[in-house]
Amino acid sequence: MSVDLGVQAARIVETNRRHVLFSWSVQSEIPPVPVVRGEGCHLYDADGRAYLDFSSGLINTNLGHSHPRVVEAIRVQAGRLQYAVPGLPNDVRGELARRLWEVSPGRDLVKTLFTTGGAEAVENAIKIAWEYTGRRKILTNYRSYHGATLGAISASGDSRRWDYEPGVPGFVRIFGPYPYRSHFGVPPEGECEACLRHVEEVVRYEGAETIAGILVEPIIGGNGVIVPPDGYLQGLRAICDRHGFLLIIDEVMTGFGRTGAWFACDHWNVVPDLMTFAKGVTSGYVPLGGVMISSRIADWYADRYFGSGLTYSGHPLACAAGLAALDAYQEDGLIERARVMGGVLETELRRVAARHPSVGDVRGMGLFYCLELVKDRRTKAMLLEWNGPDHSVLVQVLDTLLARGVFMFGRWNCLFVAPPLIVTEAEMRRGAEVLDEVLAIADQAAG
Repeated sequence: MSVDLGVQAARIVETNRRHVLFSWSVQSEIPPVPVVRGEGCHLYDADGRAYLDFSSGLINTNLGHSHPRVVEAIRVQAGRLQYAVPGLPNDVRGELARRLWEVSPGRDLVKTLFTTGGAEAVENAIKIAWEYTGRRKILTNYRSYHGATLGAISASGDSRRWDYEPGVPGFVRIFGPYPYRSHFGVPPEGECEACLRHVEEVVRYEGAETIAGILVEPIIGGNGVIVPPDGYLQGLRAICDRHGFLLIIDEVMTGFGRTGAWFACDHWNVVPDLMTFAKGVTSGYVPLGGVMISSRIADWYADRYFGSGLTYSGHPLACAAGLAALDAYQEDGLIERARVMGGVLETELRRVAARHPSVGDVRGMGLFYCLELVKDRRTKAMLLEWNGPDHSVLVQVLDTLLARGVFMFGRWNCLFVAPPLIVTEAEMRRGAEVLDEVLAIADQAAG
């Protein structure tokens, strides 16, 4: 990627390349775009160039950048109480926990353990499931991602876990629904039944009495935005109830309006026993995550010692940001807006896809969409293998988008389109227009 850098921008890039270890990256391939400011749906580099944030960062800046209500809440809190020991009650932590309960699925997730992010939330959800059930096995999906800490990466199904295996023992992987390319060789209308039958079979072979819970993303996130068929999450809920283990839903990427509901599991009226969150709770402004527990688990802990915690659990600055973010979602009508704008986004993406033979599938919900790139629409052969070593085409596509003023997130043969919930129709159409131009690269690679 070629970018003409000014003196300040070049200095920032050089300092970062010398002294920062960038996550999930080949260090010599870091894009030379030093971001110094964000406003609304745009990021700005040190030379003043604007970039449309078409993936909400890592699908976390749901409110866009520099939302005045959240910025002001952080400023006020910083002048009042900057840190509170997790073992002492404080006002913003308690109020945020109460507000989260109010918008939680079924209003049954009554208590929250706050963490600094999604991976720690998943780690603690697993520990709670182990302790509550007295069992150690957790079923998780292939193509899932739950975080980069050792427990969370061990629970994940994607290839990023390989470098750290054997990791934490006890995770048993299952195939989740994937209507576009069914693991079970069935048409889309048969996917739900086939998946649930598969889960029941795994439970039978593993022994229900050894299983603590099933951990799932309600919509697969970073591995392709795979929306489950109606009935799947309800079926998992029924399996957990029938066999006496817990349903753990990971809403880290899908929560806080991203799919057009407070949480993605709300679309199917499914209430989990444990639910993890992060990202959108503060729109990414201050690190915050958490695991929410159902009333029956909360009652079980009432007179029991809870043996886990974090120094920064419920950090006041983060909780103040979370309260302001909840206010923004509610008062600005952003949950409903994501539903409406999602229809506009889908229309734009399907229009673009129709022009490009390299786009095999367009799928998503709300403002959470994915384009799956293929070599051939008929065979559905992936443009880049999901866990293959060559990702040069994707890098070229993403770098070209960035050079033309659009930031997007992608992995392997998937491009993620997930603009902030405040996106305008004009911004959405501009992003789609640039994407339309750049997909010529994928078409050429597909041959």
